[in-house]
Amino acid sequence: MRKRVSKGILALGMASLLAFVSACGQEKTETGSEDAKEKVIVGTDAAYAPFTYMDKGKIVGFDIDVVDAVMKEAGYEYEVKNMGWDALFEGTRQGSQLDMAVCAITVNDERKQTFDFSSPYYQSTHMIMTKEDAAVQNANDLKGLTVGVLNGSTGQMAAEQILGKNNPDIKKYESDVVSIMSLKNGAVEAVIADNTVINEYLKNNPKEHFKTFEDHKNFDAEFYGLMLPKDSELTAKVDQALKEVIANGTYSKIYEKWMGTKPNIEALQAAK
Repeated sequence: MRKRVSKGILALGMASLLAFVSACGQEKTETGSEDAKEKVIVGTDAAYAPFTYMDKGKIVGFDIDVVDAVMKEAGYEYEVKNMGWDALFEGTRQGSQLDMAVCAITVNDERKQTFDFSSPYYQSTHMIMTKEDAAVQNANDLKGLTVGVLNGSTGQMAAEQILGKNNPDIKKYESDVVSIMSLKNGAVEAVIADNTVINEYLKNNPKEHFKTFEDHKNFDAEFYGLMLPKDSELTAKVDQALKEVIANGTYSKIYEKWMGTKPNIEALQAAK
């Protein structure tokens, strides 16, 4: 025979049960929210060796190793997402898709109006690439020639500096590799891209012969930075972690692994 339970005891029991369930649900939500905040989503365009590229289905490269070291130093879990160059900027600008972006992204005044940047982590300059028989000795010799560039890059800006903005002779492509392919098949007569990217391509394709040179008179040195949404709460933490990675020697090991030489730490620090 069942005992009759009083309404007061029943109500008290139900209230306790609801409080317990509510507390459990709140704990799960709070924990989930905390995990979501701690996991940083990093965007890249993995077509830019040796900085970021695909190798056996995995995103690898100098930039990826730098991000890994910075995230570990800052204490964040992270995930790298591969996307196109234009999508990389738009996703970071919105802030809802990406917390950070890395892809040999040059820091300049125009971009700093829209994005936050870390301190510099790499120094680069533009390189001109032509076929061996081309009568090109410097950037000014590109006038009147068709020039391939990565769309939206500082390589495009460098070409516009010489040829003029909106010049139809400037052919914009989705990657530097496509620009180089266009040079090979005669669609353009020259390519402007970062020196490390061109040198990496030539190293991986030793049977191909091109003429390459830098023009320090017309092209200034550039510095890459980690790019974040404007006024991101992560900027200061990421920047501090990067500085520590550079100071404790981790950065130098990564640089020597990918570039084969020692980095110019003084140049990076002076660029701040």
